[in-house]
Amino acid sequence: MPKHHPAATLLITTALLLPSAHAAEPAAKKSLPDTALMTSLEAELTRAMSSLGSEDPSKSPKPYFLSYAVADAASLTMSAQYGALTASNQSHTRVADVQVRIGAPALDNTHGDHRTSALTTIPLPLADDPAALSRSLWFATNRGYGRALDSFLKVKTEQQVRAKEEDVSADFSAEPAKSDLLAPAPPLTVDRAAWETRIRDLSALFKQFPDIFFNNVNLQASSETDYFVSSEGTKVSTPNHVARLVVVARTRAADGMDLFRVETFEADETGHLPDQKTLTEKTLAMAKNLVALRNAPITEPYNGPAILSGRASAVFFHEVLGHRLEGQRQRGDEEGQTFTRLLNKPILPTFLSVADDPTLSTFEGHPLSGHYAYDDEGQPARRVDLIKDGVLETFLMSRLPIASFSTSNGHGRAETGRMPTGRQGNLIVTSSKSVTDKELRAMLVAEARKQNKPYGLYFEDISSGFAVTTRRSPQAFQVIPLVVYRIYVDGRPDELVRGVSIVGTPQAALNRILATNDHQDIFNGICGAESGSIPVSAVAPAMLVSEIETQRQSQGTARPPILPPPDLTATNEKAAH
Repeated sequence: MPKHHPAATLLITTALLLPSAHAAEPAAKKSLPDTALMTSLEAELTRAMSSLGSEDPSKSPKPYFLSYAVADAASLTMSAQYGALTASNQSHTRVADVQVRIGAPALDNTHGDHRTSALTTIPLPLADDPAALSRSLWFATNRGYGRALDSFLKVKTEQQVRAKEEDVSADFSAEPAKSDLLAPAPPLTVDRAAWETRIRDLSALFKQFPDIFFNNVNLQASSETDYFVSSEGTKVSTPNHVARLVVVARTRAADGMDLFRVETFEADETGHLPDQKTLTEKTLAMAKNLVALRNAPITEPYNGPAILSGRASAVFFHEVLGHRLEGQRQRGDEEGQTFTRLLNKPILPTFLSVADDPTLSTFEGHPLSGHYAYDDEGQPARRVDLIKDGVLETFLMSRLPIASFSTSNGHGRAETGRMPTGRQGNLIVTSSKSVTDKELRAMLVAEARKQNKPYGLYFEDISSGFAVTTRRSPQAFQVIPLVVYRIYVDGRPDELVRGVSIVGTPQAALNRILATNDHQDIFNGICGAESGSIPVSAVAPAMLVSEIETQRQSQGTARPPILPPPDLTATNEKAAH
């Protein structure tokens, strides 16, 4: 349950989406001795539960639930641009989330709009000093109890004056206690000098592209152990460690449109990232494509057939479907509840099935960012079959019940400092109607010809998107492609175009899928929503849709740089003398 993450560069979803950490698998039976930190957490939790509040209901009530979640992380970040370092920092942090619930599971201080009232977040001492840890936890617990008590009084008052809610489910589910203490994450080891040289060299490649006015090569590595203890008896510690390299570049077309490309690489440690030759080839290809995009024509708004590559399809499913299957979106006065009343009904073509399986650390040998052993409520990760043969079967559940489901299925996730909600982990789309890439392309051309369209679109790469799920706004989505081609029906060469975004409404878009190709691709990312930014993955095959709607992206009004870039060759020669 990785909770502490370095700043993300690439986003996709709800609200937003970048590659992240890999937790260890749950141990079968073997557990390790408690650490000093875990011992301090348990001791202070026991003391707080016995001391807080009064048994007299006319006075301050006792909490019925208390938990401590701690992210203990060592991390390194370094970045470079145009061949020079801009940052190189290493840090160690410990952050605790203290959750206090007052009332009863059926109705407590987190009800409705007061959900965040249970949470208090503080930094903890880095040393395993029991006295220092206990005093810090005591202060946070006391403050959290005060907040929870104030909120519970408001909740009870509101219940007397408001109309009956649509979903009268409880505020907290009953779950069995878990105990699993896995080995702490290994120490963070990075050959710092070697990697500083490597990212400088990669960023220096952009010197040969004068139209690219910004570039950044960023290395992030972390080794983290997450601890969770609760008054119910749950006691879990899980390690996770990750290394990721992100290459970003930007340019601006003559008409003012800003364009960018991103390449990301991820492994469990820096030693397992691609070699420098591979990174160089990928970076140069990205830069050349960005320059080509600068000179590509702007495509007009379009409504017709298209193919989404596997990566693009993965983002599409994450945005259009995944967020709307998160449990908390099925209750509440503000949620649009797109699929709430479609349980056990078809919402996709019959040849498609969708699962979310955070227990998978890799897919076909490639790492998955959305892997974790335990979620951020101490529940074991579980595979959840969301849609089978097109039929909706369940939702992604945290410990916040909804009308149809009263228990968690291991998907309560959050960034440090946020309350967990039902979130995606590894969303995996499978198809029983698959064809080769060549056949899928032929089907696109045939469909475009059938609709009297001069071309179909092929979306090769996508950067980000967002989904609107509240009922006060249209239930719509938008996905931002980076690389788009026109596939002409008359056989002309494919044409690179720019300035397009995919828009639409979920139910219409999902039912226009005609077929998929025969292999799946991965998109790793950081997804942002109400419970913060968390690592996720989506796996899907390329898909052909009979109709997709696009609109033009914002044009921009700023000119490309007026002053030409300096002559870097002359500058380097002068420096050498």
